Amino acid sequence: MTAGKVLLLRHGQTDWNVALRLQGQSDIDLNDVGREQARSVASAIAALNPAAVVASDLSRARETAELVAAGLGHTVVLDPRLREKDFGLWEGLTGEEIAAGWPAEYATWRSGQHPVGFESETRGAVGERFASGVEDAAAELSSSDTLLVVAHGACIAAGLTTLHGLDADSWVGIRGIGNCHWSVLGSSDREPRWRLEGHNVSA
Repeated sequence: MTAGKVLLLRHGQTDWNVALRLQGQSDIDLNDVGREQARSVASAIAALNPAAVVASDLSRARETAELVAAGLGHTVVLDPRLREKDFGLWEGLTGEEIAAGWPAEYATWRSGQHPVGFESETRGAVGERFASGVEDAAAELSSSDTLLVVAHGACIAAGLTTLHGLDADSWVGIRGIGNCHWSVLGSSDREPRWRLEGHNVSA
């Protein structure tokens, strides 16, 4: 069996989001706006009646999940496979700083390809680990259940691509989502097994 629906919710705002700094796996807390975003989205998520909540173990996703799940009666299960993409040497930098230090690599990255030389995970690797975490959590539920996954923008985009049977290293048609926005997947008895029913949805 597997969950009938999966909600993929991005964490609330952080100070690095405001400063346009690449976060990756740097463990940055929510700011006060991010905490309020999580509290505000909780009622909309509760109306979708998730049967279980799993989250990245990075603090901004964990706290978002805990705030959203507070009224649901669920314990948040943490899974490091749901962490954000590791951006290596670029973490903590703005786009302008990256472009100044790695102009060719930055241009390659902005074109949707994977440059080398800054110790980053590939989109394909991120998509595979993220998808495996979602699949394992969904397999614990029944077709009448909804799973809530709280994670990060880049890994949600890569994971959605992988869950649709596409190569996240070469296909970049799904972009990231806003803070405390979510995507909706519905299960299918045909391939691909997950169908995108909503993307970048807000309360």
